[in-house]
Amino acid sequence: MMMKNNNVTIHDISKALGIDSSTVSRALNNSPRVSQKTKDKITSKANEMGYQRNSLASKLRTNKTHSIGVIVPRISRHFFSSVIAGIEETAFDAGYDVIICQSLESFEREKKLMETLTSNRVDGILISISMETTTFNHFEEYQKQGFPILFFDRPCALADSTNIIIDDYKISFEATEHLIQQRCQNIVHFSGPKELELYQKRTNGYKAALVKYGIPVREEYILESHLMQEDGIALAKKTLELPEVDGVFSGNDTAAISAMQYLKEKGIQIPKDIAFVGFSNEPISAVMEPSLTTIKQPDFEMGKIASTLLFEQIKNKTNHTENQTKILEPELVIRNSSRK
Repeated sequence: MMMKNNNVTIHDISKALGIDSSTVSRALNNSPRVSQKTKDKITSKANEMGYQRNSLASKLRTNKTHSIGVIVPRISRHFFSSVIAGIEETAFDAGYDVIICQSLESFEREKKLMETLTSNRVDGILISISMETTTFNHFEEYQKQGFPILFFDRPCALADSTNIIIDDYKISFEATEHLIQQRCQNIVHFSGPKELELYQKRTNGYKAALVKYGIPVREEYILESHLMQEDGIALAKKTLELPEVDGVFSGNDTAAISAMQYLKEKGIQIPKDIAFVGFSNEPISAVMEPSLTTIKQPDFEMGKIASTLLFEQIKNKTNHTENQTKILEPELVIRNSSRK
């Protein structure tokens, strides 16, 4: 098999065939200005000589790299890896490369990644913003350069933005209602940073369920953190300091699982003493003991929808779509951690 030779140029093929280099270039780009017979002759010689197209030069000429950037908080989270799988499947079919980055929940790292992707001239960006992100100038600057940016999972309050999200309020109401129907009356909520709209909606759904069933809303029962593994342990300790807690609705599975493990070590029986509901359906939630009731998000579908919309914006040369928001429906998956 002939090995590709990056040193072979169009001018080398032109010289070997005695054909003008401009004709060789047109033939290799399948121009209708060149006859099929000549195209076949030039293509055959190019393959024989091991010619390989300089795709970077071609992309620079067209000002399109056929690549997109994806920024997620953490690739290790099952939800985000599944979203990425949906993005990559759609991108592959559309002929796009995907550059994947993780902010690690850092605002400064997120800004730096935006600069890096911009300098690499990606055609568009998909992003789930970090927990520290409360200002959006770095996104506005990208838009001003004429490139589309689309937000998923964590909505962004940026003017003229496109957001693909789930109904966090509704599903959080259902999760809390489920605990109430399991005879829980003193329910703690593990919340993420309240500056993020996503966690505001989850907290509001929790509160609305309490109000519906005549249960007092106690702010001291709403515990805020970044919902990491170590946060779950700290939240479990705070939970034990509160009177008569019999249920926990956690803003993610990670904090819920570490909290459950800590409480079990302290002799707390789950769900008999404290019932638990998590959020995001991490794979471990189904196999731990007891299995964790949680919320399944349409992650793969979200990735496909988000990337499809981004490619439409790239094709139509628009960098926004008038505050377009698409809401997907999640599902409450009931398991043993909440069955009293």
